[in-house]
Amino acid sequence: MKKAFATERKDGEVSVLLVDDSVMRELNSAYRGIDLATDVLAFALNEGAFPDPNPEMFGDIVVSMETATRQAAAAGHSTEQELACLLVHGALHLLGYDHEGSREDAERMARREREILGTLVSDGIV
Repeated sequence: MKKAFATERKDGEVSVLLVDDSVMRELNSAYRGIDLATDVLAFALNEGAFPDPNPEMFGDIVVSMETATRQAAAAGHSTEQELACLLVHGALHLLGYDHEGSREDAERMARREREILGTLVSDGIV
């Protein structure tokens, strides 16, 4: 996750919360109106009525470890690798990337994820 911020030349704080599917479902329902568990949610502090209350604090990343474990098994890699993918994904959301706005935005975010994860692999981190 730190690598994601470093590649964007940003430095600051992020909180990470690891939860189960039931908590993730509650959060997804409350904040996105989707009554299902998801793998990762990111809550940026620079959005809403009071943007940038503290520019050194980016926000929160919430990961469902149950979903991460299932996705890792389905993809044939470790839970640690899946967690790295989800944290990078969440970090990019905190940095303003979005994959739901347009196909171009989704491709841009996916490309950035691959670049960051590639450096993590080459550095032997995951």
